[in-house]
Amino acid sequence: MDGAPNGRIKCSLTNWIGVVYSIPRTDLPKCKDRPDLNQTGVYILFGGDDEHSEELVYVGQARERKNGAGVLGRIVEHIGEEKLDYFTHALAIITSNDSFGATEISYLENAFYNQALAAGRVRVTNGNDPSSGKVTEEKQAELDEFISYAKIAIGSLGFRLFDSVDDAKSTASSGATRLESDGEPLLYLDAAEAKGTGRQTADGFVVLAGSRLRPQGAQSIPKRAKANREKYADRLSDDFVLTQDTLFTSPSAASDFLMGVSSSGKLYWKNDQGISLGELEKRELEELDT
Repeated sequence: MDGAPNGRIKCSLTNWIGVVYSIPRTDLPKCKDRPDLNQTGVYILFGGDDEHSEELVYVGQARERKNGAGVLGRIVEHIGEEKLDYFTHALAIITSNDSFGATEISYLENAFYNQALAAGRVRVTNGNDPSSGKVTEEKQAELDEFISYAKIAIGSLGFRLFDSVDDAKSTASSGATRLESDGEPLLYLDAAEAKGTGRQTADGFVVLAGSRLRPQGAQSIPKRAKANREKYADRLSDDFVLTQDTLFTSPSAASDFLMGVSSSGKLYWKNDQGISLGELEKRELEELDT
């Protein structure tokens, strides 16, 4: 919209009534002359936590008010809130025909919130689970279709909060997670009192829920592993079992996390036949050369 890829972007899809705006926080004042952003809609605020190196999001809704302010006005109000001081970008999700009412935005807010939680890629900072309201069966089907298109638009803008950290899984419109037919094979780790299951992904290495950490890390536990254990403390049960699929930058970062020591992920992660990840990759390279 401003001739720059890091500025404001408007995204729409053929035969879809929705519109998604990506707006940097610093560019919010530029949007006051856009009447469509004064209507009812849903919004998502994005930012980061420097201390734990994780992405944070907040999902909200806004109704058009008597003063003419709608979704843009509600986003601007959050600038003064300390708990949301982290946000650097906002997504505004509206319709081209201003057809959203209170029922629709309540359902959408709830769906986006729960699907972001289910994907496990970001930390959702809402204090409460938004109410979904009551919709008819027909309206729910219509809104679920809207959500599917919205996720395509949001993903195309580079925001991946609805993409599962495990490439072999996807988040359905209902928020449920389903397995895809393809994906990297499962790998297993069983060493140093740790036992885990995971797989490589396009973004790194995901350790699956149900994996068990070594309760106490070594005195020489790597800083990265210690930081990750602190970062994901809310994903661990009392007996050190991981309760949520969790993404790491590499196989070694994943094995360090589970074992609490410095380790080689290429050595400790193995397939169901006991062949190490490093050997599997070596064989794949040899096949390419033949």
